[in-house]
Amino acid sequence: MDAYRIRSEPFYQSAGDEIALFQAAYAKRLPLLLKGPTGCGKTRFVEHMAWRLGKPLVTVACHDELSAADLVGRWLLDAEGTRWQDGPLALAARHGALCYLDELVEARADTTVVIHPLADTRRMLPLTACNELLAAHPDFALVVSYNPGPLARELKASTRQRFCALEFHYPAPEVEAAIVARESGLALDDAAAIVAFGVRTRRLQGHGLDDGASTRMLVHAAVLASQGVAPRRACRMAVVDALSDEPGVHEALRAALDASY
Repeated sequence: MDAYRIRSEPFYQSAGDEIALFQAAYAKRLPLLLKGPTGCGKTRFVEHMAWRLGKPLVTVACHDELSAADLVGRWLLDAEGTRWQDGPLALAARHGALCYLDELVEARADTTVVIHPLADTRRMLPLTACNELLAAHPDFALVVSYNPGPLARELKASTRQRFCALEFHYPAPEVEAAIVARESGLALDDAAAIVAFGVRTRRLQGHGLDDGASTRMLVHAAVLASQGVAPRRACRMAVVDALSDEPGVHEALRAALDASY
């Protein structure tokens, strides 16, 4: 599992008590559900916690074609015959890593069921294809995330009730500006102006826009600005033109940009 260890500290700016809560849950190996808007720092938080705890991290980006075999493993054929290969979930459970299933709600319902025996007191993973009942390593912990919203899929109650939940939001503007400046190398005042524009876009949520500008998008704009791109043009490229192609929404985003610069 050495390849899955994070060597240097991923930058993460705490916005509350989420670090202490994660540590408390991990101490008892309680599975965690992280929920919040896209690009608000959930994945970076998990990476930071894996580094802080000194544990390997196995990450799976879930999608609607993800099968149970993709998670638990399958038989492979090579020159010496057939051999079993653990999937990422089985690998983490067998060797005591953190397993992070990003956007679990995007996976097929029949796929998410395979995590149920790992996410309760059994801490077992049935590998029916190879006739093994895998008992999770004592260090193993399961973390999943999803982005709730009016158009988002919902996790089944039988799945979500197995988890403790941590809710994430975009940071306060002054904190977000410091994050954007730190990640991009842009001056704090310039980063604050980009964040102010991002806050304006979030006010359009529910008015033709599912989500406003994420912290990730604002960092992209700031990175462009740090490379000499005019801040207004950087915001147009990284945010306005990336968020929506719907004419009315696009016009509202340009108006928000005009109000900022």
